[in-house]
Amino acid sequence: MTKTKQKISGCFRTEKGAHCFARIRGFISTCQKQGLNIIESIEAILMGNTIQFS
Repeated sequence: MTKTKQKISGCFRTEKGAHCFARIRGFISTCQKQGLNIIESIEAILMGNTIQFS
């Protein structure tokens, strides 16, 4: 996914931006693998709740 992002936008502007993208994309990927609703999971995290992955 990182390579696809680089090809679309050209590059990451900063190392921090690349790191943030990887963390968010990894979270979304894990939610998909666990069968969780992505939007609800992101909302839960932003509200300070934890999510238990099995």
